[in-house]
Amino acid sequence: MVKKVKLRILFLLAIILSAILSVFLILKSLEKDVVFFLSPTDVRDLKTIDTKKIRVGGMVKDKSISISSDKINFVITDFKNEISVSYSGSVPNLFAENKGVVAEGFLEDRNYFKAVKILAKHDENYMPPEVKEALGEK
Repeated sequence: MVKKVKLRILFLLAIILSAILSVFLILKSLEKDVVFFLSPTDVRDLKTIDTKKIRVGGMVKDKSISISSDKINFVITDFKNEISVSYSGSVPNLFAENKGVVAEGFLEDRNYFKAVKILAKHDENYMPPEVKEALGEK
């Protein structure tokens, strides 16, 4: 091969390797920000409990909210299955029984979820698309 052709091939290989490395680094840096959404039924169907942060969404079950001095316990349901949630902190004003909620946190087991954030920043008629789909509504 001619020297000019070898340089072109090396230049193209360098560009391709740089692009692959850039995409890998971008995806790796975003990996920690990925949070998966699950309904209580999806949680029941998990084969293994993972330690990654997830979001569990559904409706707050009627008469399930219990408030102690430092903790709020409630049940999220998708009308097929339920999961108990424990949260320490203040909840949004729109957090109430029979309303949609998304809790972000970590699964302790298939029946218990430790929330670090409660997402209910919507009016009483709005439901996140993921929750609506999980509940089978249109």
